[in-house]
Amino acid sequence: MPRPFARTFTAALALVAPVGVLPLASPTPAAADSVVIGGSPVRVADSPWVVALSSRDRFGGTRSGQFCGGVVVGRSTVLTAAHCLGEEVLGVPLREMRDLKVIVGREDLGTSKGREIPVREASVNPEYDSYSNSGDVAVLSLASPLPKGYAIPMAGEGDQAYEPGTRAAVYGWGDTTGGGDYARSLRSAQVRVLPDATCEEAYPGNSDGTYAAASMLCAGELEGGRDACQGDSGGPLVARGRLIGLVSWGSGCGRAGSPGVYTRISGVARDMPLRG
Repeated sequence: MPRPFARTFTAALALVAPVGVLPLASPTPAAADSVVIGGSPVRVADSPWVVALSSRDRFGGTRSGQFCGGVVVGRSTVLTAAHCLGEEVLGVPLREMRDLKVIVGREDLGTSKGREIPVREASVNPEYDSYSNSGDVAVLSLASPLPKGYAIPMAGEGDQAYEPGTRAAVYGWGDTTGGGDYARSLRSAQVRVLPDATCEEAYPGNSDGTYAAASMLCAGELEGGRDACQGDSGGPLVARGRLIGLVSWGSGCGRAGSPGVYTRISGVARDMPLRG
């Protein structure tokens, strides 16, 4: 079964190569023309709702200790992937985390711009299944609120943003090649929402994973080349100006016939009590 799109550490800056993904090298700044797989650089000022999850205690000072992404949906509320908060990723139980922060307004993780806000409370979706990745969402409550205008609206059930063929954008600071070339600056890739049948065919329940349309969303390009990758987990998938998904899992990065799988916002929002 493929592993979720998050870097797995046993100690700060010591990476493990999970089954189903390429071996990861230590994060280094990407070349100027490197991008989130098939994407391009973007300004955080144009997408203030994109945030980085950080823990220097667990992941060192490189790239501000970033290990996953997140998205602001309320002045004190951030969504991320549930698997980002698992012991396999953090290296310790969530209850033992002492320096979990959300980085806001920092385009280049090598700088000190923006704000680092401590997480006051973290709640993992009680319906999350770590084996299938179903219900892969968690809510972070910030210790101090953000200004108005930082949050992005969430697309509800039946929203046209979920329709197959819709153009969408995925954001993150993750691997830009599938070979461990981690970006230092925020990147975005343009993808399309794909029919559920496409992901059901790609992930029918074999060693590549199982797609469940009720809580998952399929997006990418059938020919491959545009995708999220390791380190992008929990980051937003946005269509028509609304949040429709969170980076969750997939088989490899940008592979033809293996589109990215995202947490479907309309399928999990009802399971999580969201506060502004």
